[in-house]
Amino acid sequence: MGNLLKVLTRDIENYPHFFLDFENAQPTEGEREVWNQVNSVLQDSENILTGLQAYKGAGQEIRDAIQNPSDFTLQERAWNSVCPLVIKLKKFYSFSLRLEEALQNLLECLTCAPFTPTQHLEREQALAKQFAEILHFTLRFDELKMRIPAIQNDFSYYRRTISRNRINNMNLDIEREVNNEMANRMSLFYAEATPMLKTLSNATTNFVTENKTLPLENTTDCLSTMASVCKVMLETPEYSSRFSSEDTLLFCMRVMVGVIILYDHVHPNGAFNKSSKIDMKGCIKVLKDQPADNVEGLLNALN
Repeated sequence: MGNLLKVLTRDIENYPHFFLDFENAQPTEGEREVWNQVNSVLQDSENILTGLQAYKGAGQEIRDAIQNPSDFTLQERAWNSVCPLVIKLKKFYSFSLRLEEALQNLLECLTCAPFTPTQHLEREQALAKQFAEILHFTLRFDELKMRIPAIQNDFSYYRRTISRNRINNMNLDIEREVNNEMANRMSLFYAEATPMLKTLSNATTNFVTENKTLPLENTTDCLSTMASVCKVMLETPEYSSRFSSEDTLLFCMRVMVGVIILYDHVHPNGAFNKSSKIDMKGCIKVLKDQPADNVEGLLNALN
């Protein structure tokens, strides 16, 4: 609570009266166990993004192999180019499963009795920050993935080749790493335009479904409160000027968009309904007031 900054003095409906310290929040003893579990996942997130950013694909090798089906050397070259990429894609997919579990652990902490979601966010700033970091990572991953069509091309070629080799009774070492069941799950994952966000949306829905004794409002209020806090932090110079880095502004924007999308996914009426606890017009205005290069992808995500 020491890092908590009261930011609002006027009583406006749906506006929480506190500031989330996304830069400096540290876990209390009560948060430490879950914080450590989630941190063990988050500490790998930058390596995942770096790996995705460096993904070049095997487009040329695949084209050469397809155009020259009887040239064994070109077939082998394409296969040897694709296999390491598939291992890399499996690593990204496996990370999404770890992220899903981390998100559900955080949701459990931030929505459970006896406190309200707003009280949880105010008391457990370090866990709220980790929740935000998961969303920030997720939108960054999906933004990068959308710019790499080679991922689906490479994986489609891999699956076609595997199927063909099965018919020819060829056993391939890579199938120990990526068996048919894993390939099916990966295929569904990468077929999504925003696979990480889809994973988190499903994780949030599953959390609500599996916790039948927990009121739905606990989860939706947690998400709407985070959206409102981010909006206030972005639109109020007195508070945004406290950030030590301009990157925190983009961080806030991504988090705001991420929680809106989760809210829209899990709330029966969605985020754009008049009854929504999220001020959608205000959130979109905040985004449009930012430099266009920073927000084009975020605005598209809300369309």
